[in-house]
Amino acid sequence: MLADMTTASLRTRLAEPGTAAIGWLTSPDPLVAETIARSGFDAVALDMQHGAIDHGDALRLLQVLTLAGVPAIVRVAWNEPHLVMKALDLGAWGVIAPMLEDAQDVRRLVEACRYPPRGRRSYGPTRGAALAGAEYAARSDDEVVPIAMIETRAALEHIDELLAVPGLGAVFVGPADLSQALGGPPGADLEDGPVVDALRHVAERCAAAGVSAGIYARSPAYARRMATLGYRFVALGSALDLVASGADAALRAFRAA
Repeated sequence: MLADMTTASLRTRLAEPGTAAIGWLTSPDPLVAETIARSGFDAVALDMQHGAIDHGDALRLLQVLTLAGVPAIVRVAWNEPHLVMKALDLGAWGVIAPMLEDAQDVRRLVEACRYPPRGRRSYGPTRGAALAGAEYAARSDDEVVPIAMIETRAALEHIDELLAVPGLGAVFVGPADLSQALGGPPGADLEDGPVVDALRHVAERCAAAGVSAGIYARSPAYARRMATLGYRFVALGSALDLVASGADAALRAFRAA
């Protein structure tokens, strides 16, 4: 673990038995972030691809997650080194990059997460130095988790090549984009269509390669099914999904009475 002793190691948690539950933030509100962080999730992800979170918001939210003692993951908007490095410098311990399709894409991600000579990350850990001191550069290479998204037909076809890239920490399935890429409808928790077999295939190939697989799910029941397939971490809906479902349940109960 790094010198930031208030935050558990994301890499260690993903290596433990069982399936980790990941909170998912699309809102820049710090109070929402703190509520999610303190609810018991194993890690919390900031969605800077589709969420309403910019870099200023990300800094505040990462500070909140540190104070809550929860490891932070950032999904960057694209697999660009400067976006990956910025997320890490602000204090992320895992980076999810979208739309990766081949081994070269994965190498690009991994290199942006590692300092020379193992990678090409530029030195300037704005929050990392404050959290981990002089040890940050030496030890972050072993702690930071590069996570490649599997959400295109090409990624599915090249899955073994992607998983063989040294330094890859995990993969994360985007079910909506993957379903569309295979000719099915967008969405999560899909019960039929070509994506169902694809989800099983990804889990099987990841298990064979010894790489943790994650997926986005909306319902606890579907998330448990993904765990039985071998998925090691699940984003259990977004915080806004949880707010909406809680509000809906409360109103239904009130009006039924």
